[in-house]
Amino acid sequence: METYEGVIFDFNGTLFFDDDKHVLAWGEISRLLRGRDITDEELHTKLNGTPNIMNIQYMMDGKATEEEQDRYSQLKEEYYRRFCREDQEHLHLVSGAERYFDYLKQHKIPFTIASASIKENIDFFIESFRLDRWFEPSEIIYDDGTYENKIAMFQEAADLIGVDMGRIRIYEDSLSGIRSAYEAGCRDIAVICPKEKEEELRKYPGVTKTMRDFLF
Repeated sequence: METYEGVIFDFNGTLFFDDDKHVLAWGEISRLLRGRDITDEELHTKLNGTPNIMNIQYMMDGKATEEEQDRYSQLKEEYYRRFCREDQEHLHLVSGAERYFDYLKQHKIPFTIASASIKENIDFFIESFRLDRWFEPSEIIYDDGTYENKIAMFQEAADLIGVDMGRIRIYEDSLSGIRSAYEAGCRDIAVICPKEKEEELRKYPGVTKTMRDFLF
């Protein structure tokens, strides 16, 4: 029997599998700025889970102006959305997510999204997946430039749904997200991950469940 009284979802990689689209988009920016593609090592050690502006600075050897940071960050996200639109076959929520949203609404369990995505991407997700069937768009937490980190976003989301963090389940997919959820005070973290990573991720503090989708 589930004991949580509220739910917070990460989005990218949790409700929507889109890692490949981000890689493609960063490849475009890298070729534009440096004339070459990103390497696998750069992807895993420098770019994944890092804010756009830091990635832009890395590619420009720390010499990017604020205007360049904003311009290339926006361009990267435009590429990302284009690649998503071009791959209609995979432009859908993770299996079981919609049914789970229905379950939460039926049982009057409050839930929301806390995503590091920018507003333009959130608007794209709302339109593409008709998220307004379950979520009030104005109450989705996203990167509007005012949050210090994902910890603060999770805490704001908990305040928004009116449930103490100790009684909330957070769904995440990344190590940085797991750590942020734990540091925010969550002790019920469910991780969306491939089968081969389940055993490893269960060892992290706060992780109570690992799963490949929402078909449970």
